[in-house]
Order: sequence, then structure tokens, then C-alpha cells
Amino acid sequence: MASLLPSVNPDAAYLGVHAINVYVRDQERSLKFYIDKLGFQIAFDGHQESGERLVAVAPPDGTAVLALIQPDPSSRQYRLIGRSMHVVFVTDDVLGRYREWLGRGVRFRNTPRLRRVVYHQVPPSRWNSTDPADTSDGQAPVWGGVFTRFEDIDRNCFELVSLDEVSRSIEAQRRAAAEKRDAERRARHELEIARQVQARLFPQTLPPLRSLEYAGACVQTRQVGGDYYDFLDLGQERLGLIIGDIAGKGIAAALLMANLQANLRSQCAIAVDKPEQLLQSVNRLFYENTAENAYATLFYSEFDDKTTRLRYANCGHLPGLVLHTDGSVERLASTAPAVGLFGYWECPTAEHQLLPGDMFAIYTDGITESFNDQEEEFGEDRLIDALQRHRKLSPNDVISAIFDEVRLFSPHEQRDDFTLIVAKCRDCTCQH
Repeated sequence: MASLLPSVNPDAAYLGVHAINVYVRDQERSLKFYIDKLGFQIAFDGHQESGERLVAVAPPDGTAVLALIQPDPSSRQYRLIGRSMHVVFVTDDVLGRYREWLGRGVRFRNTPRLRRVVYHQVPPSRWNSTDPADTSDGQAPVWGGVFTRFEDIDRNCFELVSLDEVSRSIEAQRRAAAEKRDAERRARHELEIARQVQARLFPQTLPPLRSLEYAGACVQTRQVGGDYYDFLDLGQERLGLIIGDIAGKGIAAALLMANLQANLRSQCAIAVDKPEQLLQSVNRLFYENTAENAYATLFYSEFDDKTTRLRYANCGHLPGLVLHTDGSVERLASTAPAVGLFGYWECPTAEHQLLPGDMFAIYTDGITESFNDQEEEFGEDRLIDALQRHRKLSPNDVISAIFDEVRLFSPHEQRDDFTLIVAKCRDCTCQH
């Protein structure tokens, strides 16, 4: 009855009841009674250094623990077997529990009966009073309930009560728990719908190219996330390869990711002739339609299938990697700030010639910032090494191998989304 007790100070030192000693003649027989007849559960069962068995049971809600102690017959404690325990168990339905336990053979001392009690509520201002008479603020509330007494097999006696206020409190808790379950079920259902919707936002088809073999993948830490990758058919035999990382995680990041993708796809018609204008438009829309703290790093690139040239803008993102056949690596560094930070935003582009056999990779920091047990990052060097070792595989297989290596390096729970695009320039027979 929470309303009858002073509120607990969360800053106070912890103090709770560990167990109530119940003296029994045979621990195993009593254990069977409490489990089979009363529906209690084993709280603990072990042995002390002396070899003496320690066993305790608890009711289904686990709020009380009864230690079942089997004393020596010659001890003083043995004479305490079969006494009134002065222990009260509270239920919201005494009559139902009475019928259930009676049917299982539990002995009751009386049938359930109604009792009403007057109690004096002590106000907080008088909790520290030393005056025995100072126990009331003039109010004497009345509460009632149903009471009965039952015995275990050793005739230890307990009280079983159902109090009006407790019943109302339990019913309120049940309603709150049911509402919470319904809310959680709806949230799971809505999150699953969001996951399915976001999965459809990732590329569903790969526009065919003669001189480039490519693939991309994203593994999210949650059902939805803020990593973004895309392949856009820009026309005139050009392909957009795009990767982005939204600040944040979960639903909020997923919504921003969808916003960024929609802006890019709706504006991409102007990309071939004026990529800077495209990105400035995307930045303006993202800046105007999101909160002040929303931003995204973005690597935008377009590949010309006729010339195998790559034009790109790195907007605050990790460097793109170009791995040449001679083992050398070039990093395509940042050319502009992140998207969404500034209303006025310049976005210069750069170009890079891809040669037959070159591998191009762009990725998010979920890969390189994965940690092992020694708190070491997977890092760019390990990523480059893995790309070099697997470069003879298809882009899809390269991505799978990289993800496997990251998981092996960092086997604990994934902290951030993994997203990777790998593209390989085909040999000269595919060139114009």
C-alpha cells in the first residue's frame, strides 16, 4: 500500500528485507509444499561452507523471500516450528486464492472475512517527532479488506489479505502494464513498417554500365538507421554513386536520410551539366527543412561510362579510396563542408581518371570506427589491406568479405551502421 507509507528517498542508502526465517522439520518436504501447493518459486538453493543447506522460496512477484531453515531437533529454533509467523501476504483476490489453495490441500484456519481498519496518517513534517502522541494530523482514514490465515505443512501460520487500496493499486498497475504492452506492440509494428519502407529506399536495381562493375550494401545497428547509399541513372551514360551518413541514429536519422534521398533524386536531372548546382540545391533544401543540429556528410560521385572519369564532391565525408593495380592508393579528400550546416554553401568538385583494374571504394565510419576488445579501431589501413586482399572478387563478394572481417575484428554488439560501395573499372576491352 504505497499511499500508506512515506515515499522512498532515491538518494538514501539502500535498505531492504533480505529474507524471513521460517523453521521447518524437513526442507525438501517444505520446498515441495511451497512450490506445488502455493505456486512459489525457488529464490536460491545452495550450501554454506559448513555443508548446511540454504534454500529459500519467493511468491510469483518476488517481493518477499522465505528462508526455509531446518534446525537441529535439540535446538531452541526447533521449538519455533509451527508458530504464527506474523507475515502477511497481499493479493488482489483473497477468495480466488483461498479456493485455489484449498483445492490443493492447503490448511486454512478460517474462511475469508471482511475487516475494516482505521489508521492515522503521519504527515512528513512529523516523521522525526519524538512525541508518541504526535501521530496524526487529525485525519483518520478508513480502509477495508478481506482476511484469512493459512498454514504450511509444519503449521507455520501466515496471513493472506486483500486490501481495498491494494486492489485498486494492482488494477491500476495492470491497466498501465496492458497499455504499455499495447504501446510497445504498436511501436514494434510501426518500426517494422519503417524498416520495410527504408529497405525500399536503398537501390533496388543497378543501372548497367560497360566499363564499371559495382555494388553497395548497408548493415544497420537498429531496424532503421541514418546511413544512405544510392545509384542514380543520370543519363548520357553516367552513373551517380552516392554515400551519406546522417548525424544521429534510429528513427530520427532515418527520417533525415529519407529527406536527403528525396532531395537528391528529385534534383538529379540537373546533375550531369551542373553537379555543383545540384548539391547546392540539395544543401539548401536540407538546411531549410531540418532542425539546426541536423547535418549529413556526403560523398557524391558521377562516373562517365564513355571516358571512365569520375567527377566527385566530398562533403565532409571520409576520403574515397582508389586502389590501383600497382598497389598504390589515392584518397579523394573533402572538397566541401557537410550538408545542412550552412544556408550559403559552396561545393567545388574534382575529377579522377579510373584506369582498367582500378578499384573505387566509399564507406561510412561504422566500418573504420569499429572497436575490438583492446579498444583499437578497425581503421582505414585495415580497410585498405582488406580491399587489396579481396580485390579479385566481385564487388558484391568484396563487400561481404569486408563486413565479415569487421565483425571478426569487433565481435561485440555493432555500434554504428556499416555502409560500403565498391566499384571496379573493367579492362580495356570494355572501353570505347
